[in-house]
This record gives sequence, structure tokens and C-alpha cells, in this order.
Amino acid sequence: IEALKISSEIGEKIDLLVTDVIMPQLGGKELYDRLKAERPALKCIFISGYPENAIVKHGVLSPGINFLQKPFKLEVLLKFIREVLKKGNPKIIS
Repeated sequence: IEALKISSEIGEKIDLLVTDVIMPQLGGKELYDRLKAERPALKCIFISGYPENAIVKHGVLSPGINFLQKPFKLEVLLKFIREVLKKGNPKIIS
């Protein structure tokens, strides 16, 4: 909910959303979908402590998304962010 508020208040371009998949009030996929409607160029990295196959199996996310499984090291996150911003190619790191 806070991310939606911030997005509506700022006029600058937002290049990347990093969001947890499972959150109270609003899931990460729904958040991304709502923000992407306003910002079509927005890229996203979904993170979760749940394994990617469990999230896809239960229909929370589609296969082939940018997904990073927790826990991860800061260096891994930074490298993943660079790859997504540079190429935008969907990848999964678990």
C-alpha cells in the first residue's frame, strides 16, 4: 500500500520494483500489476523465502519471472539488479 502511495506522489521514473511475493494487504504480483499499469516500462524482481516452484505451483507467480529466493547475499541481489536493469531477461535465482 505504501509503495502505491509513493508511486502516485513522485513524478520521477521508477526503473525497478523489488518486492516480496507474500505481503499483508497486497501481494507482490498485485502490487506490480497495479504499478505497471501506470508505468509500463517498470521492471520487477520478486523475492520470497518460499521456493520458486511452490510459488508457481500455487499460482502466485508465473514461470519465467525475475525471482530471487531468500536468503541471499547483498552481492547476489546487486548482481541480479544489474542484470535485470541491463537486459531485462527473466531469470530465476534460488
